[in-house]
This record gives sequence, C-alpha cells and structure tokens, in this order.
Amino acid sequence: MDKVLVTGVAGGQGNLVARRLARAYEIVGADRTPWKERPRELRFYQLDLRKRRFEDVVRRERPHAIAHLAFIRHFEEAPAVRHQVNLAGTKRVLECCVTYGVKQLVVFSSAYVYGALPENPYYMDEGYPLNGSRTYPDVRDLVEVDTLASAYLWQYPEIAVTIIRPVNVLGYSVHSAIGRYLQLEYVPTAMGFNPMMQFIHEQDVAEAIALAIERRARGVFNLTGPGAVPLKVAIAETGGTAVPLPEVLARPAVRTMFRLGLYPFPPGAIDFVKYPCTLDGSRFAAATGFKPRFGLEEIFASLRS
Repeated sequence: MDKVLVTGVAGGQGNLVARRLARAYEIVGADRTPWKERPRELRFYQLDLRKRRFEDVVRRERPHAIAHLAFIRHFEEAPAVRHQVNLAGTKRVLECCVTYGVKQLVVFSSAYVYGALPENPYYMDEGYPLNGSRTYPDVRDLVEVDTLASAYLWQYPEIAVTIIRPVNVLGYSVHSAIGRYLQLEYVPTAMGFNPMMQFIHEQDVAEAIALAIERRARGVFNLTGPGAVPLKVAIAETGGTAVPLPEVLARPAVRTMFRLGLYPFPPGAIDFVKYPCTLDGSRFAAATGFKPRFGLEEIFASLRS
C-alpha cells in the first residue's frame, strides 16, 4: 500500500483529507499542534516543518505522496510568523520531495491568490495573473507559496506537483476567514456592492485532494463547488443580516480595529466583498472527474449548525 504524508493534519481540513485518504493509503500525519481526532491506527508527528526533524520523518517514512495543508490562514498570528511558517515550511516540503524521491505533492493553495479587483473577469482560469498581493498584502505569503510550488512543477518534472486553488471553503470542521465572516450576526458589507461568490464544502475539498493523488493530476487547478451566489444571498442563507456601510467609513474603522485586535480581518479583505473573484474549475474536473457532491443549501446549512 502506498503511503501519504499529510501536513497540517490537525486542522479541520487536514483531518478530513487524512480520513478520506486512509481508505486507500497508509497515512502519516504531521502538524505543529496535537492531532486531537487522530485515529489510533495512524502515525502522527508533532513538529515544525521548518525544523530538521521534519526531514528526518520524510527520510524514515519515505512517503509516496505528500498532501501539504500546513498553512496559517488566519490573521491572529504575527505577520512575520505566518510568512515564515507558510513560505519556509513549503520550501522545506519541496526540498524533501526532491531529496527523498517523493512521487507526488499536492499543495493546498487558495483562490485568494488571484485577488479581488474591479477589472476581474467572471470565472478566471488558471492562466489569470496572481494579483492577490496588489491590494491585499496580508495574503502575500499565499501568493509566494503558490509561485514557489509552480516553479518546482516545471523544474522537477519527475514529481507530480499539484497546486489546488479552492474557492471559499465552508463546513463543520474548517475555520476559514470567510466562515468566520458569515457567522457574524450582523455582517458588514460595502455599500453599493454585492459581488458573486463561490463556495465549496469541506468534504468535497477532501475528495478533490484524494482524486488528485489517485489520478496523479499534475499542474495548477482551480477547485470550484456547485455554483455562485451574490454575497447578500450567502449572508441571508447562513443566518446573518447584511449591514451595508460606506467604504469611506468602513475601511479606516476596520484598519483601526484590526490593529487593536478588535476585528479579525485586515482592511484588504474588504475588496473581497466588493469585487468578484470567481473561478473556472473545468480543468480540474476534466483531469480527475471531480464533481461536487454538496449543493449550496447543504454548504450554507453546515455553517448554521
């Protein structure tokens, strides 16, 4: 049985990916924090990917594939720490793949790397420029991770590098920024804007990562769910009340509250509730046969629970 190492396995999405892959592979998990929901039969290493011990684990375990989900995506951590963990951790994973003959690497990127800009076309494909850091410097690390992994994709053709850029992920287990935003009772929005947004269920994301490994998909892929809805529909369907605010007041207020630790999102996030960032997921569907199993109603219901 082939072996898969799942980094970030203690997180909600990593845990789901490990459990899905365990149906067909021997699973080894790694994370900085304890894996509280670890099935007893699966091995786990609590470690920092940036440290030498991670390389020791890869050398000893010799995984066939690595599913890399060990990223800090919230903004509660210091920016320098987030950047170090995300970028230096990914570089260490990539180097270990080259050194120890890992055959496949799946990197869990984000749709946020494209950025939310007024000139964005609807349903961007994978060739669209990565503008995320132009107006949202707080996610610059995600853009750099995606770019770094893309370079390995071409430099090391013997490794099937798969970069997956999912749209907004919601579910019972994941703790995404968009999930926290939609769980607010009164949800601030930018007055005069109501962009189309896409969502995907966490279980479908786990299935997509498993399919990427099973089909040895190689390349950069958008990952989309069952469709798109206006932001205010998503707010209503998840039980919130939209509160439109003039941007001239909202942006400085968000900047101040974020700096003081009173609001969880930096001001750059405002653009994602103004402008569209919708993706075309047809390439991944063609490469793997992926079809989302969860509809929008089930996705939104998972947030209301």
